[in-house]
Amino acid sequence: MESPARTLSSSLAEHVEAVCKHYLSNGRRCGNYWIVGDVNNNAGRSLYVRLKGPLSGKGARGKWTDGATDQHGDLLDLIREREGLTSFRDTLDEARRFLVAPRETTTESRGRNSEACDTIAFARKIWAASQPIIGTKAEAYLRARKITADLSNAPLRYHPALIYRESRNSPSRKLPALVAAVTDNSGAITGIHRTFLDPVRNAKAKVASPRRALGAILGNGVRFGVVEEFAIIGEGIETVLSLKSAMPHLPMVAALSAGHLAAWKIPAGMRRLIVAADNDRAGQNAAHKLADEAKADGVKVQTFVSTEKDFNDDLRRVTREHLLRRLVNHLQ
Repeated sequence: MESPARTLSSSLAEHVEAVCKHYLSNGRRCGNYWIVGDVNNNAGRSLYVRLKGPLSGKGARGKWTDGATDQHGDLLDLIREREGLTSFRDTLDEARRFLVAPRETTTESRGRNSEACDTIAFARKIWAASQPIIGTKAEAYLRARKITADLSNAPLRYHPALIYRESRNSPSRKLPALVAAVTDNSGAITGIHRTFLDPVRNAKAKVASPRRALGAILGNGVRFGVVEEFAIIGEGIETVLSLKSAMPHLPMVAALSAGHLAAWKIPAGMRRLIVAADNDRAGQNAAHKLADEAKADGVKVQTFVSTEKDFNDDLRRVTREHLLRRLVNHLQ
């Protein structure tokens, strides 16, 4: 006979997006995942909840991981942590309360989903509508951050007027944006990352969330060069391009956040990986988690931590040659 906990966990998984909207309301859907800062519902991108998959077993929907703290579990664990419950019985009672609470019907949900855009298709549409980066405000933004890497063949484009909203119900405005193509291990575009730019200055726009992803991001990344047996992987686009400025011939990947770094899908055939970690708890925890995954796959791994907050801060505060020397030491 199935245990009450397993039954409740499966029932919650059937309504996983509703669970996320209720308990993690400061997050948002990103492809097949719900992304939020942490189990306390703070804004951010460290914790991700799987929205699709079987009700149990490997890859089950409702499974979640926080790349910054390495916490993980199912939806019962999430409810316990979110509500601060110390008793297992109280956790089950809270889950039952949620499951009997009024929610939209399956028909209403299906109707709304049928009207929603396919996020991957929408991301590809924006990418197709964007222009080459050379000579644009997006290039000027990167050059202002002391990035000297060749951008002519980079998976980066510029859009002069992308729609930006603070939230779903907020009024919209149009802003220029740096657009990056996110690809999977086969090279297919699965999403985009947008950095909204200030219309006047060569800087990020002064908005609440100037960086936003669209499509299937988790496990994928922005690839600079061909990733086969070796790669350097870091979090942000500016971080990776700073390293690319020091060693332009090396293949590199921007995972786009600490949570996504920890969940990057290591390509088959990879033999060596250098994980370039941001100098904070989230970055180093994510780097260690990815390193452990890679080592388990037989990949030789080294972790390379920035001196400042990230490698773009390093590049701007010291010289490119100094960054190059540090990188060379890790390649020997």
